Amino acid sequence: MGGLEAEEVHWLERVQMTDLSHLVDDPAVWAPIHRIAGTLDKALPELFAPDYDQRLEAARQRLRPQD
Repeated sequence: MGGLEAEEVHWLERVQMTDLSHLVDDPAVWAPIHRIAGTLDKALPELFAPDYDQRLEAARQRLRPQD
């Protein structure tokens, strides 16, 4: 398992531990969600970067209107 896959498991496990897992309780539904997560992980690795929170906040600051 590579570094990105380990983080994928981490965030997807967090999702599964939320109320969403009670809403989606069929294991057949989670299989495609895992596939989508793997695709996102490969296509957009910056979403799972350790400094994503800082990157996101910097982007928000750039997009906020200047007073």
